[in-house]
Amino acid sequence: MRAERGADSLVLGVGRGARELRAHRALADRAVPAVRDAWPGKWPGKVVVLVPRSLKGMAGLLGAPASGYRGIAAVTTGEAGGPGRAPADRIIVNPEAYGVLGDFGKQVVLTHETTHVATRTRTSPATPLWLSEGFADWVGYRGTGRTAAQAAPELGRAVRGGELPRELPGDDEFGFGTDAGRLARAYEGGWLACRMIADRWGERRLTDFYRAVGGHGKRAGAVEDALRDVLRTTPEEFTARWRTYLRSELG
Repeated sequence: MRAERGADSLVLGVGRGARELRAHRALADRAVPAVRDAWPGKWPGKVVVLVPRSLKGMAGLLGAPASGYRGIAAVTTGEAGGPGRAPADRIIVNPEAYGVLGDFGKQVVLTHETTHVATRTRTSPATPLWLSEGFADWVGYRGTGRTAAQAAPELGRAVRGGELPRELPGDDEFGFGTDAGRLARAYEGGWLACRMIADRWGERRLTDFYRAVGGHGKRAGAVEDALRDVLRTTPEEFTARWRTYLRSELG
């Protein structure tokens, strides 16, 4: 095992060269301050990145079949071999999928996963995946200058083809084993919902909304109550505004 310690990160790798691990360290050290700037909540402000030898090694760390993570660049999880109740505090990279990304894509992925580390204590069973994944993508793309059309190509093709989603993506659409296009559209739809909140209500309201949903305690009513209390809107109005936003940004 090799270790590279950064200002805000610790990268541990097996079967990986020092140069590669130093590149991971640089990306992680840029991700942490980006997340710190976007998320006002308390968190340690550091991240651990595990880089296994292969997809099989990643699956072994997660205790799950490798087939479920093929094509997934990285995931955030708690202590390897732990009880599963601890907050997610480390990022496990899939060297096969992550390795084919360019520098920009790698940075977005590391920033996305670091956001999960930062927000985990405010994420609960009440938090829908469109919000947790969409918010992580929002932080990942924040300040990059990427347009909606550039960052949401799958959803853009659907919208231009007359397939405007009728509702926000459900949790089942985020399954790693699902159709790749459907999965991409789910992530893109969640990201654009969070981007819309930041554009329309402001970034602070977005983080307040995230915390309000996660603090609800149960899924039923969590989004509805937070929409009412934080954004002063209803699920119907929010969905209609989101659909209009998709049409204007991607149409």
